[in-house]
Amino acid sequence: MVEWLLQAENTEQGSNLALFLAIKAAFLHAIFGALQKGKFDPWLMRAAIDLSYGLMALPFALFIVPWPEYFMWPIFLGAFVLHTAYKIMQAMAYSRGAFTVVYPIVRGIGPLLTVIVAYFVFSESFNYTQWFGVMILLFGILGLGVYNIRFLLKGRETLATALIFACITGVLVALYTTYDAYGIRATANPFTFLAWFFLIDGIAMPILVFFRSKESIRYGELKSLIPRGIIGGLIAFFSFGSIMLATRLDKVGEAAVLRETSIVFAAIIGWLFLKETVGPRRISLIILIAVGAVFVEWGA
Repeated sequence: MVEWLLQAENTEQGSNLALFLAIKAAFLHAIFGALQKGKFDPWLMRAAIDLSYGLMALPFALFIVPWPEYFMWPIFLGAFVLHTAYKIMQAMAYSRGAFTVVYPIVRGIGPLLTVIVAYFVFSESFNYTQWFGVMILLFGILGLGVYNIRFLLKGRETLATALIFACITGVLVALYTTYDAYGIRATANPFTFLAWFFLIDGIAMPILVFFRSKESIRYGELKSLIPRGIIGGLIAFFSFGSIMLATRLDKVGEAAVLRETSIVFAAIIGWLFLKETVGPRRISLIILIAVGAVFVEWGA
């Protein structure tokens, strides 16, 4: 399978597979985000997810995939720092703002900056049709965020702080997306990067949350928290794993933009499961996001 993936890089077949992986990552990432904004405290939920996928990755990293090359260890360290900062900022945002406000802002800032950073790091470029699609998509995403802010009924007192953390999180999304693409391209076996990434990335949040919240943890809640953490860990494997593989197979910028169709799925999840209102104006903005994604892929 590894040889087949390597042969598919920068080919039409690889591009089609990258498209599928990016859309799959979008759907799963929306579920992943909703899990953090659901029943439990975002910090505690994130720690449970990270611990789960770290333990899941352990046997793969130690016994199945090839051992990382020596030059990969500094890369893993950089990824650890970036992702830990991202998760802290995201938890700060989710603990202060509604899911349908925070998520669009984060996912709107991320792809635009990723496209720009990928231009300098990987010499990638978009044509006019793709840039038109990016602008439509971003208009839909950020318009959705502005609309949600305008009609927000709960949590207005913490809205400004939530938006600041959301913007910082968006910048970190762009940085880690580009950095992860560099990392997964640096190693001979992409699954080596994935296994060790999830193992190392699963360390920080459980430790941080334990010392931050150990007195407020209700151990009776662990019975329902643990299954959610395991589900979240599995979703993370397939969501983040898919987008990382997509950035190895094809352009980083395209994968990043297509992943942001997750906002469509997030709005549906927010309406169905988090009891957040979705009206005709928001549906129109969601359609714009999908149309923008079509232009990005059509212009490729």
